[in-house]
Amino acid sequence: MTTEDSAAPQLHKCGPQPENTGPFRTTLMFGITEGVGSLNICLDVLKALNVSLSRIESRPSKSPGWDYEFFVDFDAEDSEQLSHIMKELGKVAKQVKAVSKKNTVATEEQIPWFPRKKTDLDTFADKVLEMGEELQSDHPGANDSVYRARRKEITEIAKTYRSGQPIPEIAYTEVEIKTWAAVFENLVRLFPTHACREHQYIFPLLVENCGYNANNIPQLETVSRFLKDCTGFTLRPVMGLLTSRDFLNGLAFRVFHSTQYIRHHSKPLYTPEPDVCHELLGHVPLFCDPDFADFSQEIGLASLGASDSDIEKLATIYWFTVEFGLCQQGNEIRAYGAGLLSSFGELEYALTSEPEKRVFDPNAAALQKYPITQYQPIYYVAESFKDAQAKVREFAKTLNRPFSVKYNPYTESIEVLDNKEKIVRYVQNIKSDLTNFVDALEKLR
Repeated sequence: MTTEDSAAPQLHKCGPQPENTGPFRTTLMFGITEGVGSLNICLDVLKALNVSLSRIESRPSKSPGWDYEFFVDFDAEDSEQLSHIMKELGKVAKQVKAVSKKNTVATEEQIPWFPRKKTDLDTFADKVLEMGEELQSDHPGANDSVYRARRKEITEIAKTYRSGQPIPEIAYTEVEIKTWAAVFENLVRLFPTHACREHQYIFPLLVENCGYNANNIPQLETVSRFLKDCTGFTLRPVMGLLTSRDFLNGLAFRVFHSTQYIRHHSKPLYTPEPDVCHELLGHVPLFCDPDFADFSQEIGLASLGASDSDIEKLATIYWFTVEFGLCQQGNEIRAYGAGLLSSFGELEYALTSEPEKRVFDPNAAALQKYPITQYQPIYYVAESFKDAQAKVREFAKTLNRPFSVKYNPYTESIEVLDNKEKIVRYVQNIKSDLTNFVDALEKLR
């Protein structure tokens, strides 16, 4: 990779990344019938087993056979302890299920833990694999104590941020703004001829509404509010590289984890990891497009409860689409991947005849190997974002997951469609929507 390349996604937050080691972060769900002391009996069992709960939540049950469902979070030491807890709790509860952060646990369902509510994303706040404030020895800023201190200052904001709070503003320095300007000016001259039409349509709106220009680094909070008005997506500050599972899980809630720090000023046209230039110039414009937002969320929804091997496949699909995707628009091929739109060197290269271009097929893309330290030799070309979404949805049906999920935008939560009653209720909602659509069509006549 040359220094004339701002290819931010090398070592990107969504290349296949290993899971963190540690305790089995687990959610137990158990059902009980209404009666005096029913819950206390279950909690007494957990107390006797020395289980320390970090959360407990209840709701009326929609399933036959019990009246209330309870969800409790705790950390199990290992699979043996978790199995023992489930067995003992099962003696007094109507049904017990468990999902764990590690799918090696021998549970009734063997499903990795996944966030059910948007606020559950707070558990990712201080979990990063690398980068953030810690820089590798070959990073341009590794030996710059001032830069390292600045990175630490900015990443602390992400570490303490919680869902629902406004994202704190960063008072970017003159040096940081000059670094941004170098990237901004080089990319803007290529967008009219290389970026997809959706990016070209939205970018001027970001200039007008969010302060995008060469002399100003937009604030994440301002951009996040604009994004939410467009598609319901929001930004969330992150310290550095998340695991693929955590990063993709966030997309299911229409949340994009974004860095706030900027690359080192000594090499403004190169960065070994995602920075605010990559996020704001590459990713954000397309998240303002409804079809692209739907497509991105489709990948996120497929990742919930997926096995480690399926997460790797989904992360690879993400790499070849959201990061390095091309699309057919009329007689031309244009770029929509953020890794291209934030790298003027690779953006020029990708649209030449040198790399191989293939029609997007998630089954093939999921297994395709790729380099992370050089330009991509293969790119996948999507017919449209809607077509890509439909293909990913079909691909998701092949994953090893015994249930389907849907996102409830009213409660900002995930609903697991794992029994007949939930599915019937979902269908009834669809029926109501269809009735409204038919009525609207009749009025248009």
